[in-house]
Amino acid sequence: MNMTKKKEIVFIVNPISGTHSKDEVPSLIEENLEKDHFDYQICFTEYAGHAAEIAKACAERQTDIVVAVGGDGTVNEVARSLTHSFTALGIIPCGSGNGLARHLCIPLDIKKAIQIINACKIETFDYGMINELPFFCTCGMGFDAFISLKFAEAGKRGPITYVENVLKEGLKYKPETYEVSDDTGKKRYKAFLIACANASQYGNNAYIAPGATMKDGEMDVIIMEPFDALEAPQIAADLFMKTITNNSKIKTFRTKSLHIKRKGPGAIHYDGDPIMTGEEIEVHIEHEGIRILTNPEVIEDSGQPNFLLNAFSDFFNNINNVREDIGKTGHRILVINKVLLRKLSKI
Repeated sequence: MNMTKKKEIVFIVNPISGTHSKDEVPSLIEENLEKDHFDYQICFTEYAGHAAEIAKACAERQTDIVVAVGGDGTVNEVARSLTHSFTALGIIPCGSGNGLARHLCIPLDIKKAIQIINACKIETFDYGMINELPFFCTCGMGFDAFISLKFAEAGKRGPITYVENVLKEGLKYKPETYEVSDDTGKKRYKAFLIACANASQYGNNAYIAPGATMKDGEMDVIIMEPFDALEAPQIAADLFMKTITNNSKIKTFRTKSLHIKRKGPGAIHYDGDPIMTGEEIEVHIEHEGIRILTNPEVIEDSGQPNFLLNAFSDFFNNINNVREDIGKTGHRILVINKVLLRKLSKI
């Protein structure tokens, strides 16, 4: 790296976010950061919203890089304070989902993530806004937001908990009718969920928009039509296989902005954080609005299928082929739920 002077870095560490202990972070930074090139300080957050305050102050004094050390919530909190500024976002992913880090192919190993910082390759990316709330990966409504709320309330983390909630709560969830408007006109959809994706995945390698890129000035809109208990496992498999857009229950399109009207107030989420809002929802993309340190060896996530999981998808296709033999609805749900959780626990 050719530098004339050292860059200033502030690491913002959320000690209680995600699934990893942060006790070793200071020593790993001290041991692995190239101090010939960087001057650094570490700030530990002390309360909700503290990361945003620290990051905003850094942006105001034009700190070169601010690194979010934590989960998706911490990354969102830091990133939203750095939009349209000189200061670049770095990520050391320590969460349960790590959606933005995974999309940008930033290693989940702390030492390797620090090496990405040492390389100091900075690119400019898009981010999104939903009702004036910034998101960097995905936002959504309907069951998408409902499950985010349930996932946030769960006592344990990870994809098994997520899918368990989908299967358990999805059977009781009532689809809504949405009026969706973009520059092509207005359409009505009866939908289980509507998701707007700036990046490819929710996290945990669950790909809601496998072809999404953070550089095209558009969002991928995913509309999931109602499905029954027997179709749920295939949809879950498609999320992990990066094949969700091939599913017959999925409608997709791309747009720069979107207006959504629903019958009444309800939940939305931005990068997994749920919040209640009204019946009118505005979503748009801010093109090239944030600078981020990226992996110099990779250009975003390729969106190619994970062939290791092909057998996983085939397994659920086989379930659907023999659905007549499974029995009544209650028994079918029980069988599918147990098999899915057993399969996921082996991935």
